[in-house]
Amino acid sequence: MKIRSESGVETRIVVLLLVSVLSMATERCPSFEIAKGINGLDKIVLRECRSRSAEVYLYGGHVTSWKNENGEELLYLSSKAIFKPPKPIRGGIPLCFPQFSNYGPVESHGFARNRIWELDANPPPLPSNSSSDAFVDLILRPTEDDLKMWPNNFEFRMRVALGSEGELTLTSRVRNTNSDGKPFSFTFAYHTYFSVSDISEVRVEGLETLDYLDKLRNRERFTEQGDAITFESEIDRIYLSTPTKIAILDHDKKRTFVVRKEGLADAVVWNPWDKKSKKKISDMGDEDYKHMLCVEAAAIERPITLKPGEEWKGRLELSAVPSSYSSGQLDPKKVL
Repeated sequence: MKIRSESGVETRIVVLLLVSVLSMATERCPSFEIAKGINGLDKIVLRECRSRSAEVYLYGGHVTSWKNENGEELLYLSSKAIFKPPKPIRGGIPLCFPQFSNYGPVESHGFARNRIWELDANPPPLPSNSSSDAFVDLILRPTEDDLKMWPNNFEFRMRVALGSEGELTLTSRVRNTNSDGKPFSFTFAYHTYFSVSDISEVRVEGLETLDYLDKLRNRERFTEQGDAITFESEIDRIYLSTPTKIAILDHDKKRTFVVRKEGLADAVVWNPWDKKSKKKISDMGDEDYKHMLCVEAAAIERPITLKPGEEWKGRLELSAVPSSYSSGQLDPKKVL
C-alpha cells in the first residue's frame, strides 16, 4: 500500500494508528496475568488502569499484595514470610476454613490456607459491581488427606476482584457436595493484615458497645466500653454481631481503611504486640507488630451449616480513603 504524504494521507494514517494502539491498550486495562512468585509459586497479578494492583497466590488462594495508584502497599506482609508449603504465608489475607483458630477438630485456622487452589474456568455466574473489575476465579476441593481430617465434600469458590476505584473484593462461595445426605458446619475468617504507620496511632471505629470474646482471657465475654478501639498492648478479640461496615483510622498516614462485609457476622481484632512477636511468632519481625493490624471479617460464634446442595456466600470489600478527623472522629457521612 502506498502512502502519499503530499496529500496528508500519511499523517492521517499515523494518527489513526496511534488512536488504534491507545484503544487496544485501554481494552487491555484492567489486566490479569499469571506469573511466578516467590520460590516459583504461581500467582495471579491483577492490574487496574490507574496503576493499582493486587496479587493472589494459588497456594492458599492467598492475597499477598494490594497497592494503590502510588504503588503503596496497603497490606502487611512479613519480611520473614515463608513461601514454602505446607507453611502458611504470614500476612496478606489468609483464608481460615473450615475452622477459625482451634475452634474445632482440624488444624488451627483450617487447611484452605495451605492448599494449592486451581483457576476456576467455569464458575457459576457472580454479578460484579463494576464492569471494569480485574478479577480471577479460584476453586478448592478437598484432597484425600482433607477428607480424613474433615470428612466432608465441598466446593469452595472465590473471586478476587480489583475495582475501578481501587477497592479489593473477595467473594467466597462454599457448597456442600456430600452425596450421603450429610450436612456440615464450619467457621470462617478473612484474616486480613492491614499495613499501618504506627499501631499506637491507629483506632478502629464501628465496634463500640458490642460484646466480644477475649481470647487472652479464656474467651470470656465482655462489652466494649470505649468510643473506639485503640492499641497499647496485645489484643485478640472476637466481636459479635458486628455491623456491615468497620473503619480503621491511621492518623499518621491520614488514611482510613473501610471494611465492608456480607454474610460474616463477627469481626476479629488482633495485634500480637512485642512479647508474642519476639518469642512465639518466628515468621514475623520483632518490630513488625508496630506496622500491622488484623481486622478480620468472620463467622465464628454461630457456625455456618449447609445441607447437601446448599451454598453459603461471604463477601469482603476493602477500600482506602483519606481520613477526615474532627475531635479524633471519622466523618461517618464520608465513609460509613
